[in-house]
Amino acid sequence: MIHKGLGLLWVVWLMSGCNQRPGSSSERDSASGGRHLSTLDSVAHHSRGELSLTDSIRYAVGFEVWQGDGYVQVEIKDPWKEGRLLHRYLLAPRDQVLPDDMPKGTVIRVPLRNVVIYTAVHAAMFDEMGAIDDIVGVCEPRYIKDATILNRIEKGRIQDLGQATSPNIEKMIASGAEVIIASPFANGSYGAVEKTGIPVIACVDYMETDPLGRAEWIKFIGLLTGTSERADSLFRTTEANYLRLKTLTENVACRPKLMTEMRYGSAWYVSGGASYMAHLYKDAGADYLFSYLAGAGGIPLSFETVLEKAIHADLWMILYNREEAMTYRALQSDYASYSRFDPFRNRRIYGCNVNYSHYYEEVPIHPDYLLEELTAIFHPSLLPNHTFRYFTPLAE
Repeated sequence: MIHKGLGLLWVVWLMSGCNQRPGSSSERDSASGGRHLSTLDSVAHHSRGELSLTDSIRYAVGFEVWQGDGYVQVEIKDPWKEGRLLHRYLLAPRDQVLPDDMPKGTVIRVPLRNVVIYTAVHAAMFDEMGAIDDIVGVCEPRYIKDATILNRIEKGRIQDLGQATSPNIEKMIASGAEVIIASPFANGSYGAVEKTGIPVIACVDYMETDPLGRAEWIKFIGLLTGTSERADSLFRTTEANYLRLKTLTENVACRPKLMTEMRYGSAWYVSGGASYMAHLYKDAGADYLFSYLAGAGGIPLSFETVLEKAIHADLWMILYNREEAMTYRALQSDYASYSRFDPFRNRRIYGCNVNYSHYYEEVPIHPDYLLEELTAIFHPSLLPNHTFRYFTPLAE
């Protein structure tokens, strides 16, 4: 059977309305020292009093960066209520005195130290920024594939704090945590964490619908970790690769009809036509069969609806979590009616086993990796020498 944990994880990946809403965080002022907040040298194009809105963010719609006098203001937009601000963070260097006229917001001394991270994606971002030494605790390490982080958890240098929905507060406090990086859910709260006084930094990067928009959140992590130059360089490389790959399929004559996912419980969740994944499928040159569905979240469909729409698909892409590789025999054993789809009959199914793959950690930061993979599957002649990173054809 498909691992239950994967089902829940993938539903969260797809759905846009399953997020915790953070409560108010107290303002904290940590000790000085360490790296310095990088100065943004991009051109200001709007001002708000003494603040200037930078043009450093080009694709992401979920946050804005404002340059103040002696601090940087990052505004996180509420992705569930248009026009509402979810949170305002005032990033001030550890070794400087706070200005007297700072606006209201949560003061975060940067670069961060003693960080608790709730998700594997943001742990991977810290790794990309060379900031693993700053992590003191993580939640749900079973989703983390980073060998260095796992080794430190095993040795007790990074604490396993349990479930993100109910972390071990005692261990969190004992770890000396100064700040928490979390992905909030709509209409939720952080529970007992809110009483600790530890600021929670809400990263709603997964609500971005543009792959480059989500990847651009690495710039926020760069600001937090004092590695903006590294973050900007990484993103420029990702952007250039993505846009180059996208041009390969702009004029393809034949776009394969694509179906995705599997049943989970009584529903078959597919990405809406405005979703992150729908963008990737289009950019890779596929005719995504559920692009007609409105919205950017995951949409539950009945098996009959999927069968009617996708029975004659050319390709089928699935993610799964198993100890062993998925096979056609195992897939049919899970649900016999899968065999009714043309991609099953024609042996045109590709699977990614996230039990071993770094898919969930890498793709949000490096959408170009997945775009290249999808392009090689949909149009093999365009990338004949591609080495597959995530997906493989299902075996018998």
